[in-house]
Amino acid sequence: MMHQTIKRDGVETIGDPYLSLEGINKKYGLVEVISNLNLEVRKGELIALLGPSGCGKTTTLRMIAGLISPSAGKITVEGRDVTQIAPHGRDMGLVFQSYALFPHMTVAKNVAFGLEMRGLSRADIASKVAKALAMVQLGHLAERKPRELSGGQQQRVALARALVIEPSILLLDEPLSNLDAKLRDEMRTQIRDIQQQLGITTVFVTHDQVEALSMCDRIVVMKGGLIEQVGTPHEIYERPATPFVASFVGRTNRVKGRRMADGFIRIGSSTIRSTKPAGQDDVVVMVRPHRIHIDWNAASTEQPGETANQTAAVLSRITFVGDVIQYHFDVDGSEFIVEESTKKSQASHRQRDKAVLSWSVEDTLVFGADQ
Repeated sequence: MMHQTIKRDGVETIGDPYLSLEGINKKYGLVEVISNLNLEVRKGELIALLGPSGCGKTTTLRMIAGLISPSAGKITVEGRDVTQIAPHGRDMGLVFQSYALFPHMTVAKNVAFGLEMRGLSRADIASKVAKALAMVQLGHLAERKPRELSGGQQQRVALARALVIEPSILLLDEPLSNLDAKLRDEMRTQIRDIQQQLGITTVFVTHDQVEALSMCDRIVVMKGGLIEQVGTPHEIYERPATPFVASFVGRTNRVKGRRMADGFIRIGSSTIRSTKPAGQDDVVVMVRPHRIHIDWNAASTEQPGETANQTAAVLSRITFVGDVIQYHFDVDGSEFIVEESTKKSQASHRQRDKAVLSWSVEDTLVFGADQ
């Protein structure tokens, strides 16, 4: 299998994969839920499997863990084929979405369970449990039962239980989905800090783009059992490979266009440019809302400049979203949403106000209409 080039902190490096999935397929009866999936993960890397419900990300994670057997393909860790090895023989720690804590056991006993199954001495178990609980800042709650803990505390117990066995790979299945927004923010930071402190190879399943963008070295965007794109958070956000990736990772405007003979693109009555126009005549044009500038006074030329596109627009609606205001504009029957900080935005604009919208040519994403 070809070794992938992986970027870390903007530097490209090439190395042997630590975890490899080669030609993975999974069928349930006649239904194929994973199709020819190939992926390499380097040692110490935190990688996200990101996508909507039903895209196959959790199925992929469970095949890595050994909880589900692939219908075809091979899974290797450090070159060792683990495809047919039972979960307890794979040296992996798994944190479930539901945490799966034993309700009748104390926090300490929950964390100790995996060590006891491995036959460690009481002294070793006590030492390792204390260290794991200290890592997640729960040493003072060691004698409590799970029902006496908050959701965030239960999540940290599940994380400590997975880490205490010192696995070679950590698998996280939507571990933050049951927490409120504030706790999710705190746990994102804590999980990333612990992962970097331990240098443990981690695969993280999520449907939340913010979690993937803020926590991970690379993101694997999945749709319908297929990988749409693999890249760093910056690459995925700034250079999406497909319209699905562009719309799923971050908000974006999407309008139909048509490529003209000179390479320009027509949307409504306006002509725009892109640095990489699609080769098809019918195209989809996508622009992120916060990359668009509103000029409430200018008159539009509706012609592209060297570095910027612009179009005339009519305000149809204003939506207050806390930290931003969303302006909804009508552009020849298509909707453009523009986001501005509430600190900058003025509330004096009204429906039917006219404006000129402009954005960088580089921020103009163009895809074939059939993608």
